[in-house]
Amino acid sequence: MELKQNSKQCVILLHEIYGVNKHIKHYAHAFYQRGFDVYVPDLLQKTTPFSYDEEELAYQNFMTNVGFEKAQNEVNALIHQLSSKYSHIRIVGFSIGATIAWLCSNNPSVHKVVSFYGSRIRQYTKVVPNAETILIFGTQEKSFNPIDLEEKLSSYPNVLVKIVDAAHGFADPYSSKYDEQITHNLLPYLFD
Repeated sequence: MELKQNSKQCVILLHEIYGVNKHIKHYAHAFYQRGFDVYVPDLLQKTTPFSYDEEELAYQNFMTNVGFEKAQNEVNALIHQLSSKYSHIRIVGFSIGATIAWLCSNNPSVHKVVSFYGSRIRQYTKVVPNAETILIFGTQEKSFNPIDLEEKLSSYPNVLVKIVDAAHGFADPYSSKYDEQITHNLLPYLFD
C-alpha cells in the first residue's frame, strides 16, 4: 500500500502479525492527511489479513514464514530505494513491526523511529539507533517487564522510552485493548 502526494517526507508503516488491516490503514491515512507520503509493505504477502481471534495462527505464520531477519532486510531495501526521494524518512511500527523498526533504527537514511509495544526488542538490545527513536510500551505486557527494558535502553543516545498504563495493543482503535486517551496523548510523538 502506498499513499503519495509528492511530499519531501515519508513514513514506512510496519504492521503487526495480522498484516495490513484496518488498524494499519487508519494510521496510513492519518499520516497522509498530515502531509507525509506513506509506504506500507505487506511483510506477510497475504491478501487478507488475519483476524484478531487468529492471534496464535498469525504469530506462527510470521515466525515460520517471515521472521525478523527477512522483514528487516525487506524494510532496509525499501529505505534504500526511498532514500534518494525523501529528505526525511520515518518508520512507525506496531508490535512485530515495532521490533522491525527498532532493527532498522541504525540505518543512516532513517531520521525517526516510533515503536509501539515492540516486545521482541528485548532480544535485540545491542542495536544502537542512529535515528531519533521513541519506544512506547504499556505496563501490561505478558511476556516481559518494560521497566527492565527501559533501564537497558534509555542510556542509549537518541532513545526515549515511554511506558504508559495500558495493555499491548492500546493504540489500535479496532482492538479491545484500545485506550483512546492514552493514544491521543502520544500523537505528538508520531506526527511531530
